[in-house]
Formats: sequence, structure tokens, C-alpha cells
Amino acid sequence: MDALLDVRGLVKRFGGHYAVDGATFHVERGSITGMIGPNGAGKTTCFNCIAGSLMPDGGRVVFDGEDITGLPSYRVFRRGLTRTFQIPQELSAMTVLENLMVVPGGQAGERVADSWLRPWRVVAQERAIAERAHEVLAEVDLTHEAQNYAGNLSGGQRKLLELARALMSEPSMILLDEPSAGVNPTLTRRLVDHIQGLRERFGITFFVIAHDMDFMQRLCERLIVMADGQVLAEGEPREVLENTEVQAAYLGSVTA
Repeated sequence: MDALLDVRGLVKRFGGHYAVDGATFHVERGSITGMIGPNGAGKTTCFNCIAGSLMPDGGRVVFDGEDITGLPSYRVFRRGLTRTFQIPQELSAMTVLENLMVVPGGQAGERVADSWLRPWRVVAQERAIAERAHEVLAEVDLTHEAQNYAGNLSGGQRKLLELARALMSEPSMILLDEPSAGVNPTLTRRLVDHIQGLRERFGITFFVIAHDMDFMQRLCERLIVMADGQVLAEGEPREVLENTEVQAAYLGSVTA
């Protein structure tokens, strides 16, 4: 096993309620792994603790051999672990291209001295970032929307833009939060193709939350099942979905 992400005994409480109660699981490097469960199972809370949006109350999060437990989200991001959101967080008043160009950190144009004294450096870097952004837009079939305002995109296109912005950081792992929610069946099939293709071409590891079981079966090689903040089962999708304990616990809630 080559675990890129190793979560050990993760705990997160809200008052007296355990949203995550000792969850232990791993995500193998280069895999597409899914996490399923009904609302309240603890999936998104797990994501938030891993990505640095929430401070865990117990347990450890190890990413690429480094303990990142409790690190703020910007430091987790810098280590190559990024995420998307169930409700896209695009900058609606900026173009699709600009949404991608603001992602890379440490840009020379952010420093007054470089803007005044070394403008050629700013121009050269912006040109390189723009070229990279166009390459990423081509990967998700949004090239034709490059100059459109992000606020004008459809719901499905916003999900693709979220994925594209994550790719701009050149991550080792992307956490996808409900990427198929609110997306029509045609675009859902394209999402599966895009994610699988990105894994094959760039070796990116994906960890996915979704309620759409058909989407998860087609996309993922392995599923982790959560209920009441704990890991109930894990394995290949067919194995997990045929598990009588899983079916009895909440599978009907997942597909409802």
C-alpha cells in the first residue's frame, strides 16, 4: 500500500455531537477513491478537517508522509492538497480565464517594486500563467468560455471551472465535494471522463464525495462508506454496495 493520504482516528465534535467519531481510512496514491453516506454521515466534515477548514478534536491527518493535522487551509494547499466545493466558489465578476490566473501564488505583479522596477518580469510571468490557464481550460473543455464572465456559466460549467482552478495549483491530490450535484447526465459523463483522464495523464489522486451512486460506481475504484461519523465499510464499489450491513444501515438514504 502506498497511501498518499492517511487518516487515523479522526474526531470532530460540535458541542456534544460527534460529527466524525474515530474515522480511520487511507487513499492510495494515484487512485480515484470515493466516500459515500447520507446527509449527516460526516463526509464533508472529514473533508474540512483534511483540507484545514476545521480543526480536528482528535486523531491525525498524514499527507504524503507529513503530519498536516490542524494546519490552516493555505498551508495544506501549498503542500499539494487542494479541494473543490459542493457550491462552486467562482469569482463571478471576473472572466473564466482570470479565475484561473489568480490561483498561482507569489506572482511578481502582486509586489509594487516589481510592477514599477521590473515590469518585464511581471509581463513575462503573466504570459506564462495565461498559457498554463489556457492549457487547463482545454483539459476541461472550457476554452470557448475563457473570456466569458464566470457568473454567466451554467451550473455544470461552474463545476468544471472549480476543477480547472484546482488544477492550476498543480496538486498531488484533489478533494472533490459533490462534483456531480446539479449537473445534467451528459455533463456528468464528461466529468467522469475528465477526472479519469487527468489521473491517467498527470498522476493526480482524487478523493470524491457524492450521493450519485451511478456516478461513483463509474468513477471510483474504491469506496469508503461512512455512517454516524464512523467508517462502516470500504472496498471495491460492487463489494461495498452488496454488503448487507451497508444496505441495512443507510444505502436507501444514499440513493433516495
